[in-house]
Amino acid sequence: MKIREIRCAGLRGATPEGGWSNELRPEDCVHTLIAVHTDDGRVGLGSVFSNDQLVRAALHVLEPLYRGESALEPERVSEKLHQHTFWLGRGGSITHTIGGIDIALWDLLGQATGQPVGRLLGGRCRERVRPYASILMQAPKLLAKRLRGIRAKGFRAFKIGWGPFGKGSAQADEAIVRAARDAIGPDAQLMVDAGASDAYWPHGYKWALRTAEMLAKYDVTWFEEPLLPDAMNDYVELRRRAIVPISGGEVLTRRQSFQPWLQAGAFDIVQPDVTKVGGISEERRIAWMAQENGVRFIPHGWNTAVGLAADLQLASAFPGTDLVEYLDGSPFIDEIAAGGWKLDKEGMLAIPALPGLGLKLDRNAVKKYTGGAKLLE
Repeated sequence: MKIREIRCAGLRGATPEGGWSNELRPEDCVHTLIAVHTDDGRVGLGSVFSNDQLVRAALHVLEPLYRGESALEPERVSEKLHQHTFWLGRGGSITHTIGGIDIALWDLLGQATGQPVGRLLGGRCRERVRPYASILMQAPKLLAKRLRGIRAKGFRAFKIGWGPFGKGSAQADEAIVRAARDAIGPDAQLMVDAGASDAYWPHGYKWALRTAEMLAKYDVTWFEEPLLPDAMNDYVELRRRAIVPISGGEVLTRRQSFQPWLQAGAFDIVQPDVTKVGGISEERRIAWMAQENGVRFIPHGWNTAVGLAADLQLASAFPGTDLVEYLDGSPFIDEIAAGGWKLDKEGMLAIPALPGLGLKLDRNAVKKYTGGAKLLE
């Protein structure tokens, strides 16, 4: 089975807010779908956390390297693409795009072998996993109302982040967290994401430590991105002193970038994003590295249905990965997946056991959000 063609299509028209200071508009494109077409008619699905113009340019650069390659060897082909584009911007849009190709190749390998990707990664440790509903912070009353609505849908774990957090007083931050805890109840998991990778984040180590002490009062499961994304030494010290677990890593790409952070002890929980980091092949290696350094691996998943499907397969293959991120309210997750996603009565999400990613896209929804692009035909 050979790679015949790779197509991409950007998702637009319902792009959710990101909580960024330079806020996203619905018509902005930050997620691009990838479709790897093979000479025997199969199609593998991937997703890239990049604008479609950048992905299209990266595919043009990569085409001489992937055209005619085996569609059954994701790790070898992805590494070939990384090795031969090193000097063109390791870690940027080319790396992101290679990751989308890699996800699609794993999907194809699963289809060809009749196995779910998680089994090909070494075996399925679980058949279902708990999704945590991930939303932006709002004023306390509005946030509480939204969280109660999400809990009514069956979720039992929640992450709140970005928005006004860290932009006002410590009292305002605590009022937001208190409202969230009151809304979801004492039995639900609550995570807090400061969003310190936003432009011109104003706080440093001492703010993060004080805030972590406040979060401990509300039984917060982890404190995410509390520091600037390059402040590794501060992360190390914060992890040593904070009562709550510290998580991060969503902005890093490729395993080489994660190695010093994991070896230094910067995280309790590492959160690579499969649509940024270089795909399933890279994320698996990062997860192994995390295990070796005593760090939990919980994927970052503020992206698409394809990214969620990849995260579910990764979660099935790692014993300690008992949570996946679920961006609540995004059509790019809920609508483009044929049949949608359904929680069971315990708030768990089944991990597809079908071949590959186990995901079928709703073609009408894909056309709606890609401007009619011929991605799958």
